[in-house]
Amino acid sequence: MDLAIGGRSALVFGGSRGMGRSCAQQLSMEGVHVTIAARTRETLAQAAAEISAQTRVPVRFVVADISTPAGRDAALAACPAPDLLINNADGPQPGDFRDWTRDDWQQALDALMLGPIEMIRRTVDGMVERRFGRIVNIVSRSVKSPQAELGLSNGARSGLVGFVAGLARQTVRHNVTINNLLPGVFATDAQRRHIRGMLEPAGKSFDQLWQERGSNNPAGRYGQPEELGALCAFICSAHAGYITGQSLMIDGGGYPGTF
Repeated sequence: MDLAIGGRSALVFGGSRGMGRSCAQQLSMEGVHVTIAARTRETLAQAAAEISAQTRVPVRFVVADISTPAGRDAALAACPAPDLLINNADGPQPGDFRDWTRDDWQQALDALMLGPIEMIRRTVDGMVERRFGRIVNIVSRSVKSPQAELGLSNGARSGLVGFVAGLARQTVRHNVTINNLLPGVFATDAQRRHIRGMLEPAGKSFDQLWQERGSNNPAGRYGQPEELGALCAFICSAHAGYITGQSLMIDGGGYPGTF
């Protein structure tokens, strides 16, 4: 299927690794002019070079942290008028809410809610004027099926999803959609950090927990970043203009609910 987005511009946060990189790569394969943003120059440069070599479409990169005003400014200086915006950031480490300070909560909100909302605020009107825009927030299954140790992520990401639910109904008539992707257990560095954060003295080893987490999923495995990248590309496509305000699960059937 031709997604009919060749020649469009995309700004992809967290685009140097994992699911963000897979989104960037899939969009580049569709002929989109992609700019990837993340916090580490070395991994950005490597990812941009590797994606460009594979897709034969130049990929630009910018060192930018979505949680800071300076980072958001840098991202928009590198890609001033994106047609496609992918908001994506690592979640906080798991823990007990009794141990979290106000600063911990503020950092989570800046990265997972307020930063993405600011990026939407600064790009959505231009999309409306151009009569085309796709905003995709990569959040987590935890907004529908919360895990106790992920309280910082549960709270901040749910705030973003709640905000989007209202705005998405205002922009869709201008061919600007806003949707959320809710990944479950994926084979990424973020998943490895999550499991390391759950290790306890005299408890199960990392390898044991890793194996169990994948095999206990109904699919019997972890999701692959490329699978989410393909879904993201379709949601960004010209064919997806009637899909907005949705939180789309991609979790191998791990969420047990009917709705």
